[in-house]
Amino acid sequence: MPTLFRFLATIAILAGLVFAGMFALATFVQPTPREMIVNIPNQKLQPGNR
Repeated sequence: MPTLFRFLATIAILAGLVFAGMFALATFVQPTPREMIVNIPNQKLQPGNR
């Protein structure tokens, strides 16, 4: 039983660290908005191009 408790405690600590890291990234990192340009070929815009 002690090894099962140790395993569960280790998994809980690792999960807590992952959650803390995700929370820190979501809270402290601010994304920079920028313009996005996507080029679409003319063949995709014309209907019925078979």
